[in-house]
Amino acid sequence: MLLSAALFSFADPAGDPRGDGRYVLPSRPPVSAEALDLRRFQAGAQGSGMRFTVDYGAVQNPWGLPSGFSAGVTDIFVKTGRGGLDTLSGLNLRAAGGRWQYHLRVSGAGATLEEVPEGSSTPIRLADPAVRRSGTSLVVDAAVPPGEYAYWVTSSVFSPLTPDGLLRPGTDAGPAQLQAPRANVPVPVDVLAPAGDLQAYVAGTLAAQGEVRDRRPLILTALGALGLVLTALATLLLWRRGA
Repeated sequence: MLLSAALFSFADPAGDPRGDGRYVLPSRPPVSAEALDLRRFQAGAQGSGMRFTVDYGAVQNPWGLPSGFSAGVTDIFVKTGRGGLDTLSGLNLRAAGGRWQYHLRVSGAGATLEEVPEGSSTPIRLADPAVRRSGTSLVVDAAVPPGEYAYWVTSSVFSPLTPDGLLRPGTDAGPAQLQAPRANVPVPVDVLAPAGDLQAYVAGTLAAQGEVRDRRPLILTALGALGLVLTALATLLLWRRGA
């Protein structure tokens, strides 16, 4: 098992990597639907950071990259607390259920990590995540503080011919095109969502999976209680000395 103590795990339905069901995948080079099909996402603590494991139906390398995979682009948006952005960068989607503070983008050409600092609306670039392939899974180690968070995860078609590596859908037909039924549709061909949930393609919003558990109120409560106990003990000692 790649992640023995997962803080979050979500199984995605198999066989749905065609957007709302009407996207036509490119055939030059041929892209396997299975290689774009999200199957499971897991997140867990790994040292001082987080490890994300994304399972796909298959691994394919249509562009022949040295990494050994080049069919898709994986985007992981992480909600860790307050603030952040609700636009899923470059994907023509908005986040439902909160705002993200961290964004990882992984393709066979490389990986990046961005953070939106508290009180800011401008992401800053952090150290690139470490990525390795294990079977049909991508294992990503990133400098995201360990914790229980909410996630938006997407799978898009990769292209080395665009500035951000994303092949965007359009209405034009052609062997090198990602064809969609209308213009301005979401870029991902698959999203992490329950079976039958097409809100991403109907309303342009993607719901977060998971839940942020902020332990700071509990810590503050515990510190307050400890302070009261120490005050009571100090008062008792003073009273005994004066008796």
